[in-house]
Amino acid sequence: MERESMAFDVVIVGAGPSGLSAACRLMQQAQESGQEVSVCVVEKGSEVGAHILSGAVFEPTALNELFPDWKEKGAPLNTPVVADDIYVLRSADKSIRVPNLFVPKTMHNEGNYIISLGNLCRWLAEQAESMGAEIFPGFAASEVLYHEDGSVKGIATGDMGIAANGEKKDSYMPGMELHAKYTLFTEGCRGHLGKQLIAQFKLDEGKDPQHYGIGIKELWDVEPDKHREGLVVHTAGWPLQESGSMGGGFLYHIENNQVVVGLITDLSYSNPHVSPFEEFQRYKHNPVIKQYLEGGKRVSYGARALTKGGPQSLPRMSFPGGLLLGCDAGTMNSAKIKGSHTAMKSGLIAAETVFDALKAGSEGRENLTSYQDRFDQSWLGIELQQQRNFSPAMHKFGNIFGAAFAFIDQNLFNGKLPFTLHDTVPDYKQLKPAADCPRLEYPKPDGKISFDRLGSVFLSNTNHEEDQPCHLKLTNPDIPITSNLPLFDEPAQRYCPAGVYEVIEDEETGKKQFQINSQNCVHCKTCDIKDPAQNITWVTPEGTGGPNYPNM
Repeated sequence: MERESMAFDVVIVGAGPSGLSAACRLMQQAQESGQEVSVCVVEKGSEVGAHILSGAVFEPTALNELFPDWKEKGAPLNTPVVADDIYVLRSADKSIRVPNLFVPKTMHNEGNYIISLGNLCRWLAEQAESMGAEIFPGFAASEVLYHEDGSVKGIATGDMGIAANGEKKDSYMPGMELHAKYTLFTEGCRGHLGKQLIAQFKLDEGKDPQHYGIGIKELWDVEPDKHREGLVVHTAGWPLQESGSMGGGFLYHIENNQVVVGLITDLSYSNPHVSPFEEFQRYKHNPVIKQYLEGGKRVSYGARALTKGGPQSLPRMSFPGGLLLGCDAGTMNSAKIKGSHTAMKSGLIAAETVFDALKAGSEGRENLTSYQDRFDQSWLGIELQQQRNFSPAMHKFGNIFGAAFAFIDQNLFNGKLPFTLHDTVPDYKQLKPAADCPRLEYPKPDGKISFDRLGSVFLSNTNHEEDQPCHLKLTNPDIPITSNLPLFDEPAQRYCPAGVYEVIEDEETGKKQFQINSQNCVHCKTCDIKDPAQNITWVTPEGTGGPNYPNM
């Protein structure tokens, strides 16, 4: 069956903060100039916001530029930050509060808001649609389309109604081709089309490898007398320090007697026995965190990888016919632990670059190299340059000495030290053989503060059509058992926060098998990043599949 096609001036892949900001700014410019511009946004989640997961303490810099009257328009920024607490957790029950004087200025949050990024994206989508952009949730962009000259022509959405064996079911519907003069890829961290484009156009040539973390987050209803609306708590140290791993935790008090709590584990860790999920469950038992959760109720759970390499790891973001934006490129400011305002600004710069090209009569096949110049000269480019040493310093010196370096770099030199640190070893190459690392014993969950994986996945409202091809592709199906298991005790069993990967034993033959429970997948992309053989490729399942996050 031949695919139908639709043509637009601009197609945007992903309804996250960068994609929706680009859509809004394009429509604003069209209204201001009287020029018609057709904009389409495709989103793989069942609704806008369903797959959005972030802390999130939000810096409104880019939102102020996009909608100066966002308060009057009802943007869901309801909880201003009123206090910052930063702790070094020394052990399971000991901690030190860091005096504000010694906190890197990038960690101060005056003027910021604690928000649900999913709800902000839902609001941005309403603004974009009210100005004439078309938004199609439930449609997964599964393929990049190219012109004969190699420039990007658009995307194709995935076929629906394909059975696990590859045959067409009665419900079969072919995907649709969406053609555009310019296609903006804003899929979030480790976007699977973005990954292809980086390879196709060699966008990362001469760059440091990208680096990542996995953030695991829960939403809790807490007792009113334990709630301090507007309080932001950040931590470093325990429990990750026990395995020589890096990262940090957070707990934010939002409105309605709720808190969000989470742990970010750097995916540069070397001990293959580490389980980021189990580390997070341990983390919540430290008194600094537990004091707020005791007596409360966990209401949602989710996980998502994040980019943290800094500008040294940013690929070139333009190519013939399109742009790579936001966390799809890696614009997060890791020193601030914030990527929403930077993603939004990348979308605004892209919209202005594309609109100028359309206004000049461009047909879209050229490389918009002017985007990079605008990016570098904007406050976004300057901000990222100022924090360029943060992530490599953490990797080289560890959390404590890295934080001391960050204080000197940011507070004393304003990010202008006359050198740039580099981290040239990819995260997946950091694992040591399991036999050379101490095995980690994690406590059983108590069902009150700590929980198991499957019960957690249930709270993410994750759902996939069961009879469909597995969206977690193995380049070589033998590697998990023949290589990863003897060398690394198959780390996919532990780095996945959703219990997708298991090593099971056949009852009759005693032979070990690698089992993929793809229905559990929360689309965090950790497997695509951390697998030591780079044998797992995450591709889009059918549209609407995956988590359905409320208020996350």
